[in-house]
Amino acid sequence: MKLLNVPVIDLEPFRLGSEADKKQVAEAVDQACRDIGFLVIRGHGISPELIARARKVSREFFDLPLSEKKKVARPSMDVTRGYTGVDEESLARSRDPNATGSDLNESFMIGPVDTPGPDYANAPAAGKHFAPNIWPEQPAELKEVWTLYYREMGQLAALLMRVFALALKLPEDHFDALIDRHISRLRVRNYPAQLTEPTPGQIRAGAHSDYGSLTILATEDRPGGLQVCNAEGEWVDVPIIPDCFIINIGDLLARWTNDTWVSTLHRVVNPPANSGPETRRQSLVFFHNPNYDATISNLIPDTTAKYPPTTSGDHLRALYVATQNK
Repeated sequence: MKLLNVPVIDLEPFRLGSEADKKQVAEAVDQACRDIGFLVIRGHGISPELIARARKVSREFFDLPLSEKKKVARPSMDVTRGYTGVDEESLARSRDPNATGSDLNESFMIGPVDTPGPDYANAPAAGKHFAPNIWPEQPAELKEVWTLYYREMGQLAALLMRVFALALKLPEDHFDALIDRHISRLRVRNYPAQLTEPTPGQIRAGAHSDYGSLTILATEDRPGGLQVCNAEGEWVDVPIIPDCFIINIGDLLARWTNDTWVSTLHRVVNPPANSGPETRRQSLVFFHNPNYDATISNLIPDTTAKYPPTTSGDHLRALYVATQNK
């Protein structure tokens, strides 16, 4: 029987348990990734206090006047840094180039906070994956908190990639050398309260799949939330559980596994009409992406590859640019 709802999986047995415990966790993760592409994790080891600090300082940034936020605006469509305003992006366009309607959220994003040596970071193939981050003057502690959070998410992503390796019947350290100079992004999305009616068909985030290897999401239990399209084609709500992260795999990992694992369509829907200011919602989103030169080719033995080999960097650049409003 396929999973039709998002399961909750405890990572503590993998982190602290025996080889048998690890195997049991990996098997549960394998089923989730095959059936629905999403899971909720507890026992992850990330400090709740750090998550709370990241939420608070991010909210303070989005509370700034628009003129202040625009001082750190994204510099160009192919640079994944800085502030993006409401109506400047359409995630649905990554799947359908003709999709219309912009997403009802604003965001701020950074990339790597610990840049590797210049020979690697500045190589032609690196493109703009190590472009410098753009930090606002206010809130004063945003840079410090986001830097800490980015590093912690990188460590959690490395743990998850070890779980994924065992789930795919690979050595536990299979991915280690492919993610040690990762080009991940931390992006916080603010979904403003909807005090006026959206245009027809416009929602908080259009139906899309994520681009990279995996996503780590910390969000809030507010009206107008995250939904996943399951194997029956039904939109189901993702459970919001205190002190847990929502994890999903992205297009890159689906491609890497020759579609044995699924990168699932998901969306963020509007709150009910006239729900008021309490519908404001904020999501801390860490998009984990392997080293830009990591080769992405079929990992599944005895299967015919559906896709030609590519690299992490080329794959991500193409999908990101496709979603931006010109």
